[in-house]
Amino acid sequence: MGDRKRRGRLIAGALIVAGAVLGIGLYWLQPWKLWQNETVSEALPTAGPTNSFDAGGGGGTGPRTLAQGSLISHEHTTTGTVKLIGLPDGSRTLRLENLDTSNGPDLRVLLTDAPVKEGVGGWRVFDDGKYVSLGKLKGNKGDQNYAIPAGLNLSDYSSVTIWCDRFDVSFGAAELPGT
Repeated sequence: MGDRKRRGRLIAGALIVAGAVLGIGLYWLQPWKLWQNETVSEALPTAGPTNSFDAGGGGGTGPRTLAQGSLISHEHTTTGTVKLIGLPDGSRTLRLENLDTSNGPDLRVLLTDAPVKEGVGGWRVFDDGKYVSLGKLKGNKGDQNYAIPAGLNLSDYSSVTIWCDRFDVSFGAAELPGT
């Protein structure tokens, strides 16, 4: 009778431990996010007295593109355009246009000094050097804007990545020539 009770307790303890490990693993990995899409449709930011757009980057009164690049895929298939936008009031915004990537846990938008490399060799380099987080990714699809901190020297940063902070891996990245 004592062996039976002991075996029952061991089985109950093993089930409790297995349930806890499974729960923690699911929380950590969040696999359901791979099948959930969040689409964001933010308009191009405007500031100042006019809404005119100056695509040439010259002294117009509307938003102007300071740098632009195309996203390449890393850990997950990722496409879209990244733009650094200067606003008439002197503020700057990073804009993701037509973004299409997988969803995932703890995704962030980083400005970095790392070169963008194709293939597996480029997946994990973006937090090795200088970088600044512009915040959590608002959605894995669509158009979205991220304020660039005032006083940030953009010439220190040459790329943008959609970064999974949980697993230290890039979903996709873009060079920003001319920053």
